[in-house]
Amino acid sequence: MNDLVPRLPQHTASTVHQFLRAHALPPAAEGVVVGLSGGIDSALCARLAVDALGSSRVLGVLLPTAGFPEMVREETEAYAERLGIAHRTLSLDEVAQTFRTLLPEVSDRVTTGNTVARVRMTVLYALARESRRVVLGTGNKSELLLGYFTKYGDGGVDLLPIGDLYKTQVRALASELGLPRAILDRAPTAGFWEGQTDEGELGGSYADIDRILFGFEQLCRPEEIHERTGLPLEAVRRVEERVLLSRHKRRLPPVAKLGLRTVGLDWRE
Repeated sequence: MNDLVPRLPQHTASTVHQFLRAHALPPAAEGVVVGLSGGIDSALCARLAVDALGSSRVLGVLLPTAGFPEMVREETEAYAERLGIAHRTLSLDEVAQTFRTLLPEVSDRVTTGNTVARVRMTVLYALARESRRVVLGTGNKSELLLGYFTKYGDGGVDLLPIGDLYKTQVRALASELGLPRAILDRAPTAGFWEGQTDEGELGGSYADIDRILFGFEQLCRPEEIHERTGLPLEAVRRVEERVLLSRHKRRLPPVAKLGLRTVGLDWRE
């Protein structure tokens, strides 16, 4: 039951390199800013950007909050140095505390985490504007389809070089390019609170989730995905529901149509 498994396309790296050169070199821009998290997605994006654009055109920014592991910070800074890119580490503790002081009634940790994600993107865009760079998103296809990102946070970017790669494909490409073992083995996490992991929140492994998502990409019905993967039908339907409920994150805000041609509806760019 392995026919519904997303494989890494041939020439993936070279295709992404061409994509980055088309959008992040003069006259379009002078390079990219990428938020480094210690995870595989941002590490891979930084590596792809360096290979495509050169290290001088890549700025890596680590934006930790309280509880961010010191070991991961050191590893991430060491990785940036290994890539030869300029990098900065800016703590967001003070900003997060200001938000808690401003709105003490907001105690939900997901709300707080989303706010931190939006602040991170605000910082990246401020740095990008100062150096005439574009903001490189690190979201992958699994996260985009599941809505596992913050609207106008890590979802608000200029370019998504790995946005058409499922998480398992990201891991395959990172391994192919020889990323450090510590990064390859680290459990995926948004890092908003201690013990948080992607797979814990999603309720399944990326290996299983990607097979389900790949089945939907192939226009399979839930029952067919269940039969071809052996995964529980309930799990398939949960993923299907999550994709449907997160559609708003992948679309422009709805516009009330009043004119002849309307942005987001029938205004062709």
